[in-house]
Amino acid sequence: MPMGVPEYDVVVVGAGFGGMGAAIQLKKMGYDNILIVDREDDLGGTWHVNHYPGLAVDIPSPTYSYWFEPNPNWSRLYAPGPELKLYADHVADKYDVRRHMRFNTPVEGARWDEDGQFWQVALSSGETLTARFLITATGYLSQPRKPDIPGIEDFEGRVVHSMDWDDDYSPAGERIGLIGTGATAVQLIPELAKQAAALTVYQRTPIHVVPKIDFPIPVGLRRLFARIPLLQRAFRFTTDINLEVMMILSVLNFKNFRQLNTFASYLSQALRFVSIRDKDLRAKLTPSYEFGCKRPTYSNSYYRTLAKPNVALQTAGIERVEKDGIVACDGTKVQIDTLVLCTGFDLWEANIPAIEVIGRDARNLGKWWRDNGFQAYQGVTVPAFPNFLSLAGPYASSGLSYFNTMEYQMRHMDRLFGELHRRNATTFEVTDEANAAFRDRMAVALENTVFRLGDCAGSRSYYFSPSGETLVRPASTNQTNRENDTFAFTDYTFD
Repeated sequence: MPMGVPEYDVVVVGAGFGGMGAAIQLKKMGYDNILIVDREDDLGGTWHVNHYPGLAVDIPSPTYSYWFEPNPNWSRLYAPGPELKLYADHVADKYDVRRHMRFNTPVEGARWDEDGQFWQVALSSGETLTARFLITATGYLSQPRKPDIPGIEDFEGRVVHSMDWDDDYSPAGERIGLIGTGATAVQLIPELAKQAAALTVYQRTPIHVVPKIDFPIPVGLRRLFARIPLLQRAFRFTTDINLEVMMILSVLNFKNFRQLNTFASYLSQALRFVSIRDKDLRAKLTPSYEFGCKRPTYSNSYYRTLAKPNVALQTAGIERVEKDGIVACDGTKVQIDTLVLCTGFDLWEANIPAIEVIGRDARNLGKWWRDNGFQAYQGVTVPAFPNFLSLAGPYASSGLSYFNTMEYQMRHMDRLFGELHRRNATTFEVTDEANAAFRDRMAVALENTVFRLGDCAGSRSYYFSPSGETLVRPASTNQTNRENDTFAFTDYTFD
C-alpha cells in the first residue's frame, strides 16, 4: 500500500442498526472498501446484546424499522426482541453489509492524522486501522451504568445486569432484589414476578407508564402486507402519527400543547388507579415531574405486578449491600438470592462519545463537549473533526424511533458525500459558524419544550446532561428530514 494511502475508505464503529444504515448509504454512493467493527460477536447492537425475559420494542414495530425496508412479518404491534434480531440479520444479508463486518473487535479510540489526512483507529488488540472517513454508530445505550453502592462487590449471591442476562438463570422460588424502574425494568419485573418467591423493587425515580395498545398481527394480514406494501405503509402512517403527536406536540411543543401533555399524565394516573387499590403504593409510583421529562413507556402489567403479594416496592433508597441482602436507608434489610441491575446507561459520561476521538489540533471530543457544551451540527458533524460523523450525538435524536434518527442522517450523508465528489475533494469539515448557528437555533427551539417550560426537576432523566443540556432535537421528523435534504453546502469546508 502506498505511503499515506489509508487501508479503508470508511471505518464504521458499531454493527447495530445505525452502523448498518450508514453502510447501506455508503454502498449506495459507490463505496465498497468499508469495514464495520463491533466489540460483540454478532450484529444487531442492542437487539443482539439484550435478551432478558419480556424484551420487546416500546415503539410500534412498523415505525421501529427502516422506511426503505418495511418488514411485513412482525407478529405483534410491539414485536418481541428476537424478531428485531431477525430483522437485523435480514437487512444485513439483503443489503450485503455483513461481509464488511468484523466482530469481537473492540475499539480503544481514533485519532485524525493531519499529515496523511485520514483516521487512525486503535483496536484493543493493538492493531491500528486507517480510513479516509470515520463513522461512530455506537448508539446511546451501549455502556451500562454499574451502580456505585457501598458493599455491592461483597454480595455473595448472583448478580445479573439486564444487558448481560444469563439465559440459564431461573427466577423460580428465588428471592430477588431489582434496582431500577426504567423502561427495561418495566418489561422485566412482570416476568420475574411470575416465578419469584419474593421480588423487591428498589425505585429511585418513578416512571410515567401509559396503557399499551398491543395485539397480534394476524398471519393473513401479514401476507397482505407482503403482497401489497402500500397497505403496510398506510398501517405505519398511523403508528408514525401517534408517536409524532406524543413526542412532537406534547413534549417538544409543550408551550402550545400543554393540555395534550396533561392528558398523557392523566392516562398514566388512570392506569395506576385501575391497577392498584393501595393509595400509598399509588403515591409512591406517581412521578413528581411532567410527562416527557423522562422517557415514558407502555405496559398493561407493570402496575398490576407491583400490587402482587410477592412483590414489594422500596423507595427509601439503598444504604448498602451486604453479603446476603440489601439494607435500605430506612434501616430495613431484605435478604435476597439474586441481585438484578436495571440501572441504565452512562449516557453523558461514557456513551457520547463511546470511544475516545481526537480530531485536529489534538482536540479530544469528549473533553471538548464537556468543557464547551454538547453540540453537533445537524446532530452529525463537529468542527475540528474532519471526515467524521457521529450517528448518536447531541441533537441527533429525532422523535422516539431511533430509525427516524438514522434515516435523516443517511440523507445528510447522501447530500454531503455527493457534494464532496462533485468538488473532487477528499475532506469535509463543518464550520464553526454553521455549528454555532445550529446550536443557537436548537437552544431557541428547546425553550418551547417540556424540558424548559415543564417541571423536570425530579426526573433524573438521561435527556439532560449534568449541566442541564438536552440531546433531543426539538423538531418534527418531517422538518428534520427537510433540513438534511437542503442544508447549505457553505456550512462545510471541502479540501
